[in-house]
Amino acid sequence: MISLYAPAKLTLSLEIMGIRDDGYHLIEAEMVSLDLMDELEVSDDRGNGAIEVSIEYLDQPWGFDTESSVPDNENNLVSKALNLLNVKKSIHIRKKIPPGAGLGGGSADAAAVLRWGGFKDFVAASRLGADVPFCLQGGRAIVAGIGEKITPVAYLEQTFTLLIPPFSCSTLEVYDHWDRIGGPRGENGNDLEPAALDLYPALRKWRDQLGEATGVRPRLAGSGSTWFVEGSFPQEGHHVFSTIPALEDN
Repeated sequence: MISLYAPAKLTLSLEIMGIRDDGYHLIEAEMVSLDLMDELEVSDDRGNGAIEVSIEYLDQPWGFDTESSVPDNENNLVSKALNLLNVKKSIHIRKKIPPGAGLGGGSADAAAVLRWGGFKDFVAASRLGADVPFCLQGGRAIVAGIGEKITPVAYLEQTFTLLIPPFSCSTLEVYDHWDRIGGPRGENGNDLEPAALDLYPALRKWRDQLGEATGVRPRLAGSGSTWFVEGSFPQEGHHVFSTIPALEDN
């Protein structure tokens, strides 16, 4: 059995640069890897020549039903990554990254599999999901295009405090809503923040709670639902994580 590690990603800034003819949004974003990780256990298939993915949820005080949020069949990004590698394996995912929180959990898992397989094609990886190429690279990078253009930048050790609301946000719905409300610019480094707040009004409560507790203006992680501030502010409900450099190939 082989163990792989899949670090969460945190989007520090996100600007929408345009929309392609096929509807995909062009972005420019800065992303970092965190020491919040899923663990994947890879073993040989059971002799049936099939890909098998199972999921176990660990240490997740997020307050919402995570177990219905992640598919454990062919729709799981790990299954799609194995298909891209043309490999049949059984993979057990020990999840710590909350789904639908803007932290790239599914993309991180898929990238861990691709990294293990020595896969380096960011364009092909982006077809699995826009965050997969960054998660494949890891560390700290500027991300452009539809996620496939990765420019690594020097690693910087930082600590962030996260507040994760007890609900998830749909990335697709937030992008669609951004289009519907006229493509506003975010005043806090994230163009998706106005759309997410309009679509999920409850986000305001959690933003204000973190801001009042820290004295720092919170930023939304990607399309949400996580809010974060730089620095360590440990208290009940806060989750403190640090940046990590890019992982070596597993």
